[in-house]
Amino acid sequence: MVVNFAQTTTASSRDLKQVFENIDAVSCPRCFNFHMHTVYSDGKLEPSQVMEQAMLIGLQGLAITDHHSVGGYYRAQSWLKEWKSSHPGVDTPQLWSGVEINANILDVEVHILGYAFDPENFSMQPYLQRKITSGKAYQAPNIIDAIHEAGGVAILAHPARYRKSHFDLIPAAKAMGIDGVEAFYAYKNPKPWAPSSIESQQMQELADKYNLYCTCGTDTHGYSLLQRL
Repeated sequence: MVVNFAQTTTASSRDLKQVFENIDAVSCPRCFNFHMHTVYSDGKLEPSQVMEQAMLIGLQGLAITDHHSVGGYYRAQSWLKEWKSSHPGVDTPQLWSGVEINANILDVEVHILGYAFDPENFSMQPYLQRKITSGKAYQAPNIIDAIHEAGGVAILAHPARYRKSHFDLIPAAKAMGIDGVEAFYAYKNPKPWAPSSIESQQMQELADKYNLYCTCGTDTHGYSLLQRL
């Protein structure tokens, strides 16, 4: 799948939504990858290594989603800008801002992925301090609102990994303003990476029912963007 979008310094949420509209079971991990971690949270890869792998794999687009941090994104953005300046005219992956934030939905802790937001926006600052928030800031509606205020897109990460069923969490998240769900996710960490078929089908059906975007990602914590661990 090929999606054409402008190679801008700051990738927009409009471009990202266009990509999300076309995500399917084969999009990840070799076309797009919207869930990965670096040494700026609990990952093993340096941001430069993420970008090097992304280019070797041939990714069209990606987002670094460190927990409560955009440090890795900034480093990757700087690396990509420098690489492009010394290799003019060469296609490179589109890099969107990203973060993974702990939140509360139905009295269960979940993770919300934020994409294509302005990291400098005041609304995002409580969630970019490399620590879990508390009180009102920990409640999902406030996190979703903050992402939207910063111009971003809010996605419920790996919906089938929580103590409550995704059949309950997704409609609740929709009522709170969530934009989409991580539909294609490898819950049992198979090698090679492949989205879990039953859960993926259920997520797509729920996304259709509630008019939500579908996303995909390897949730990389190790040394390869093609695996979770």
